[in-house]
Amino acid sequence: MPSSSKDSLRAAALEARKIFARTIDDGSRALLERRLAEHLTGLCASARVVAGYSPLGSEISPLLAIEEARAVGAIVAFPAFHNPAKPFRFLAGDPLAPGPFGIMQPRQSAPEVQPDLVLVPLIAIDSLGARLGRGKGHYDRVLGKLKRSGAKLVGVGWPMQRLDELIPADPWDVHLDAFASPDGLQWFNHSASAN
Repeated sequence: MPSSSKDSLRAAALEARKIFARTIDDGSRALLERRLAEHLTGLCASARVVAGYSPLGSEISPLLAIEEARAVGAIVAFPAFHNPAKPFRFLAGDPLAPGPFGIMQPRQSAPEVQPDLVLVPLIAIDSLGARLGRGKGHYDRVLGKLKRSGAKLVGVGWPMQRLDELIPADPWDVHLDAFASPDGLQWFNHSASAN
């Protein structure tokens, strides 16, 4: 059954990410996150609205890349839930208020925006751009519409989160356009996969 294999893959990949994150000290982490930002500089400079995320636990932080985007004039945005049962919206501004899942988000009074570049958190990603998230479908409910409107969807993670094996994809899963890590930026060829 695909969902049980996906669940076991998610659990193993999340544990591997946690173990990896525990092996790096704060200085090394800062250097790796700086390298990630350097690989994203060109993309962020060419975007009008760049959406990021507030990192949790063992997730790599995209915040240096977000700050660089702001410095070159891009509007920066973060996911914000008004109602936890409904899809989140991207609101312009910094994540200053706690959201319903304990994740910092912009204040509800911030303007809603439509990003043309989205930096997407993940637990794992494969060579086709299939992404394993936390399994709640929050991003999939939002990313499909953005992708159809032409937004670039870039998964962000540690190099070890890029799996050699293929992730079982459900029909509602949205494949990402690229994966960015401290090791570089890899674009996926989607001509062979259905999105």
